Amino acid sequence: MNAKILAIVPAFNECGNIKRTVEEIRKVSPDVDILVIDDGSQDATSQEAFCAGGMVVSLPFNLGIGAAVQTGFKYALEHQYDMALQIDGDGQHDPACIGKLLGPLLRLEADMVIGSRFLEKTGGFRSSFSRRVGINFFVHLINFLTGVKINDPTSGFRAYNKKMIVLFSEYYPLDFPEPEAIVVAQQAGARMVEIPVMMRPREAGSSSIRYLKSLYYMSKVTLAILLLMIRQKKEEA
Repeated sequence: MNAKILAIVPAFNECGNIKRTVEEIRKVSPDVDILVIDDGSQDATSQEAFCAGGMVVSLPFNLGIGAAVQTGFKYALEHQYDMALQIDGDGQHDPACIGKLLGPLLRLEADMVIGSRFLEKTGGFRSSFSRRVGINFFVHLINFLTGVKINDPTSGFRAYNKKMIVLFSEYYPLDFPEPEAIVVAQQAGARMVEIPVMMRPREAGSSSIRYLKSLYYMSKVTLAILLLMIRQKKEEA
């Protein structure tokens, strides 16, 4: 299958990381188009991404990860891409795993593929203990509510087929969207597959998700997931 594939790379103040990310994607997947969504950065993220060979969409101000990723889905739909990759601009996702992510889509085995740090002991970066506690909470919450078990529900290293591009171009969760997006996909009847990938520590800058916000993060995402489930029950009634 000669698929037209877009890499969606959300980035906020990732000068120092984005150049490496774009160059590595181009090296391992030269046929994949790269779209960097500069989410209102106050540094040279957009210039660095463009000089590295990526296409760039610059949002007027910081809208958040969900809006940035949805911008990529809208671009993919408008330009008739068959598949989309989601890969963070901070350099923590290893582009060498792109082929593994795309494999189940190309074999028509899945609609959405999620890269997991926790399926195998790869020796890669696995985040802090407190973050892993939060991740484990969402594993059990999503499994309890939907019957779907994803071992790394906060992973933003994902691949999607055309069905999911259409779905997420219409609606994609705005704040901390990765766990909620799994529920949205499940409600749409998507076939989801999880595969092991390598993660790396960030080389420059700092994460936009601070540990002091972890309780807020967990509460907000839990509420959003519960509201999605309630809405689905009402629609089925």
